Amino acid sequence: MLSVILPASNEQDWIGPCLDALLASDPVGMTAEVIVVANGCRDGTVAAAQARAGAADAAGWRLEVVDLAKPGKLNALNIGDARAGGALRVYLDADVLVSPPLIGQIARALAAAPGPAYASGTPEIAAARSPVTRAYARFWMRLPFAGSAAPGFGLFAVNAAGRARWGAFPDIISDDTFVRLHFAPSERIGLPATYSWPMVEGFRRLVRVRRRQDEGVAQIAAQWPMLLGNEGKARLAPGSVLRLALADPAGFAVYAAVSLAVKLGPRSRGWVRGR
Repeated sequence: MLSVILPASNEQDWIGPCLDALLASDPVGMTAEVIVVANGCRDGTVAAAQARAGAADAAGWRLEVVDLAKPGKLNALNIGDARAGGALRVYLDADVLVSPPLIGQIARALAAAPGPAYASGTPEIAAARSPVTRAYARFWMRLPFAGSAAPGFGLFAVNAAGRARWGAFPDIISDDTFVRLHFAPSERIGLPATYSWPMVEGFRRLVRVRRRQDEGVAQIAAQWPMLLGNEGKARLAPGSVLRLALADPAGFAVYAAVSLAVKLGPRSRGWVRGR
């Protein structure tokens, strides 16, 4: 059985298309369920998710919608895990759109893995309205992390042996980084099927989210330093940075400006949206 755990907080504009794309997946070859864990929603997220019950039945999926009064993604992930029945677990953000082949590719790859395994698809950045975000995203996707196998932002999956690597999700900033670093590069499976992931619009929001992302990585380094040995990310040499800058001067300028603003600005004051 495959379980998709989908935390959602005030996602009424995103949860419907996310579920529509998921339920339009090619057959996964096993029983499949999706557990939407709405947390602290004050909009139409729950109703939009429940409205997909008929589509789920038609697609052969079991859909469960849990409505929690208290917001919090990590608690929502833990509640979803507790309700999930599948040995294979997919963790999906509510603003991600999967392509039809992806979930089936994930299911087959994880089922065939001889040991603990982590899998994700090939990310594509959704078209942005802001020229600043388009330039930032274009340059960011050329960096080593974004081009590595199974970077896993917005969507990652594990088999039962992989899920046994950690217990409950701790109260952390970056759940995707925390999980990915529980697996060596040789245990991470990058699949060709794509998924679409949006970036925030505008310079100020990019700075806020980037600052929060950096703090998430620093938190893991401080609390679980042993995980950093699994990073496996190539570092950019000065010559590589120069080549990237010459190939995309506008993208480099925006990326550098965001990086500088993050270093010079104050620490974040709590959770911020990843878009």
